[in-house]
Amino acid sequence: MTTKYTKMAYDNADDMVFGHAKKPISYGLGIKVGAGRVIPEINYAPRPGTEKSVERITKEYVDYISKDAITRAVTLGFPDLQLETEWVSQMGTVKGMGASIVAGQKAITEKMHDEYGINLAVRHTIPDQREAEQGLRLGMDSKFSYPEKFIECCETACENGTDVLCVESVGGKEFADYAVLNGDITAFLFGVGYLGSIDMEKIWTEMVSICKKNKTIAGGDTNCSGANVSMFMAGGLLDNDVQRTFSAVTRAISAARTMVAMECGATGPDKDCGYEGPIIKSITGKPAAQEGKNCQCAHADIQGNLMAQCADVWSNESVEYHPEFGGSSVQCWLGPLGYECSLMNTAIVTGQAKILRDLYMTSDRTRGPEGYILAYDNAWKIGKKIAENGNDYYLRAKAAGLAAANIIIEGNSKKELPLTRKQLDVVKKIVKDLEALPDDTDKFYEYCEKKYKDEVPNFKPKSYGF
Repeated sequence: MTTKYTKMAYDNADDMVFGHAKKPISYGLGIKVGAGRVIPEINYAPRPGTEKSVERITKEYVDYISKDAITRAVTLGFPDLQLETEWVSQMGTVKGMGASIVAGQKAITEKMHDEYGINLAVRHTIPDQREAEQGLRLGMDSKFSYPEKFIECCETACENGTDVLCVESVGGKEFADYAVLNGDITAFLFGVGYLGSIDMEKIWTEMVSICKKNKTIAGGDTNCSGANVSMFMAGGLLDNDVQRTFSAVTRAISAARTMVAMECGATGPDKDCGYEGPIIKSITGKPAAQEGKNCQCAHADIQGNLMAQCADVWSNESVEYHPEFGGSSVQCWLGPLGYECSLMNTAIVTGQAKILRDLYMTSDRTRGPEGYILAYDNAWKIGKKIAENGNDYYLRAKAAGLAAANIIIEGNSKKELPLTRKQLDVVKKIVKDLEALPDDTDKFYEYCEKKYKDEVPNFKPKSYGF
C-alpha cells in the first residue's frame, strides 16, 4: 500500500538547504541525517580478483577498506562517517559472501565507535540483476533465479546488520536504453516514468517490509539505469552523442519514479547517485544523499558544486581500493569529502548556510541544462508539478518532463541558459511530443505497447503486472 505525495513538503524553494530535512532520521552508531549536519559517505569498490573467495573479499572490505576509512576519519577529526558498500555481483550469487561482508562491517564499526567515539553507519546497496528478457517478477521463468535472489539479498543485508538498505533498480531499463540511443522521450516516459514506477512500487513494498522486520532503515533508490546513463552519454561541453537538453528532461521524469520508494515507506537517505534528489526532497522532505565534485574518481559531471546545495549526506561515488601517495584510495578520497562537509557544517553553525548554498548553486547553474533544472528553485517547480499530479504515475512523470523542458526554454529565452541550436530544437520537440500524448493512462499504455512492439522486443508486460 503506497501513500502518494500530492503536496509539497516545502512551501517555498528557499527553505531547502543542505544539512536540514523536514523529516530527519537517526540510525547506526550516533548518525543523525537531516538534523543540522551534513554527513560524509565514502563509497568504494574492491580490487579485481578479491571476489574469488569469501575470505579474501571479506578481508578486503572489512580489514582494509572499512578500517582504512574509519581510521582516516578519526585522524582528520571528522565526527561522522557513513560507509557505503555497493554490492559486486558475486555478493548476491556466491553463498555466504554477502552475509560475511555485512556482518564484518557491522562488527568493525561497533569496535571503532567504542574505541574512538566516532559516529558510524553502513549503507548496503544490493544489486538488481534482473533482466527484462527473463522477466522482472517472481515465477516468470523457473530457469532464472534473479528475482528470487533480489529478495534474498535484501534479507541477507538486513539480517546481518546493515544500517541502511538501498538498491539501484532496473525497472523500465529496456525502454530507457532504447530511448537514450534514439532520443525518444516518449519511450523514456513510458519505460522510466510509468513502467519503472510500477516496478518500484512492487519491489519497494517488499523491501520496506523486510526492513521493518529487521529494524533496518529503508533508504531509497535511483534511476542510474536510465537518467544517469543519459547524463553520462550527454557528457560535458565537448560531447554531443546525446543532447544535454534531452538528458535534463529525462532526469526530471526519473524523479517521479525514484520517489516511489518514499511512497512505499522508505525514509531516506536516498541513493547518492540519484541526481534527481533535490526534486524528491522538495516533495517528500526526506533526507537527500548526493554526489558531485567529490565523485571525479568515478565519473565527471557539470554540476559538481550545485549538487551540494540541498545534500544531507555527501558522497564521493565509488573508488577502487588501491594505494596512492597519501594512503589508500579510500583514505585519500575521504579527505576532501570530509572537509567539504566540514565547510557546509561550519556554514550552518555560523548562520551562513544559505549563502554557501547559493554559491554552490550559482557556480554551476548555467553550465548545462541538467544543472539548471536541478538548481533548487527550479527543482522545487518541477516537484510541484509532480505533486499536483501525484496520484497517477504516468501523468506526474509527463508533467515533470514538460516542466523541465519549459524551464529550459524559458531560461534560454531570458539569455540565462546558453543553448546550441540543436539543443534548443531538441527540447522544443520534446515539448511537442509530450503535449501530443493522451491524458488517459490506459490509452497511453495501449499507444506505447503498439508503437514499441518491434523496437523493444524484450518488453514483457507480465513484468509490470499486465
